[in-house]
Amino acid sequence: MKKSLLVILVALSLMLSGCIERREFITIATASAGGTYYPIGVGLGNLWTEMLTEEKVKATGQSSAGSVENIQLLKNGEAKVAILQGLIGAQAYEGRGGNFEGRPYEELRSISMLWSNVEHFVLMDKEITTGTISDIDTKSFSVGPQASGTEQSTLVIMEGLGLTKENIKPEYLGYDDTISAMRDGRLDGGSLPAGVPVSSVMDMTASGVKASVLDVTDEQLDSINSVFNTWFRFVIPAGTYKGIDKEINTIAQPNFLATTTEIDEELVYKLTKTIYENLDKVHQIHNSAKEIQLESALNGLPAPLHMGAYKYFVEAGLEVPEHLIPPEANESKK
Repeated sequence: MKKSLLVILVALSLMLSGCIERREFITIATASAGGTYYPIGVGLGNLWTEMLTEEKVKATGQSSAGSVENIQLLKNGEAKVAILQGLIGAQAYEGRGGNFEGRPYEELRSISMLWSNVEHFVLMDKEITTGTISDIDTKSFSVGPQASGTEQSTLVIMEGLGLTKENIKPEYLGYDDTISAMRDGRLDGGSLPAGVPVSSVMDMTASGVKASVLDVTDEQLDSINSVFNTWFRFVIPAGTYKGIDKEINTIAQPNFLATTTEIDEELVYKLTKTIYENLDKVHQIHNSAKEIQLESALNGLPAPLHMGAYKYFVEAGLEVPEHLIPPEANESKK
């Protein structure tokens, strides 16, 4: 009797394990619940779960401390997909700078650019000479709160210009405090990267602060990308900010969807395809998600594409730059 019961229990265990194996659980690492990463991650998870029911996909967004922690979650296998800031992805993949010096994460792979983190270098008009970001030289300038993503990206941009903190009078202020200090005459300018429009920049222009958003030249963009190749051209339309009636030629880095080489090619292919064949649903997730478009899917990606994403984009007719072609694709041709 005991032997028969044991056989039944073993059989049931095998059946249950088989059921579990057939389900595809996907955790999407995002950031804190109050930001943009979290709702977009949750929204993509809901979309994948809804549209990939036959594949038994169950995807959920998970809050986290942001891009740096998300890299660790991917490494530990605690997340299959993550949303990352472009610069953090570049530093992790190359093992340079920030928290990743000397520890390249070569298994990191890109799936798609999602939306742009647009650089807004603002400066009081009386301090402007060329109208470009090089004008911050010698000025009192907020690089963002200490140890923030804003500070990291601002310092990389400055490095591309041949500048360091020694060339400016650095302050470490949040966005609203930066504009307040400029209004009071205590600060010449600051770095305010975010999605367009940035509320603090809107406040700056609407409240009569005599300041402007600086342009970035093509040469400056190339120099910045020689440090970390993750920025791309972004034009802020005329009239976006009160009193600025001309286009602002700035740059942006991507907030992008990432995974690792450990994740199945066919699964990533289906995840990517589901996004771009359901853009009407994607654009309802969040205002920033409206920027997700096939034509900008490769902008600024800092790591090679995952084979599954690469397969989809080639099928969709995109020309994939050499540096984004997965090493695995080249190896398969040998």
